Amino acid sequence: MNAETRDAVLTVALVLTFAVLVTVHVATLFGLARKRHLAAALGALVLPPLAPYWAFTRGMRARAIAWVASAALYGVAFALAR
Repeated sequence: MNAETRDAVLTVALVLTFAVLVTVHVATLFGLARKRHLAAALGALVLPPLAPYWAFTRGMRARAIAWVASAALYGVAFALAR
């Protein structure tokens, strides 16, 4: 794989993983607000790393796992891009 192809693959990976992370985060916020946990939703909006914790403790385990997994994949893609 040459440098241009590697850069293109890493760029696509960064964009996709960040898009998934933002999507899961917004879905988690709406899920918290829908379950009437408004303080948790606002807290997760201000401090995003709290979103998976509050999602997990309030029964949205799949969203919490998806949030952590997408954040980890984004971190790996970001580290490889540097």
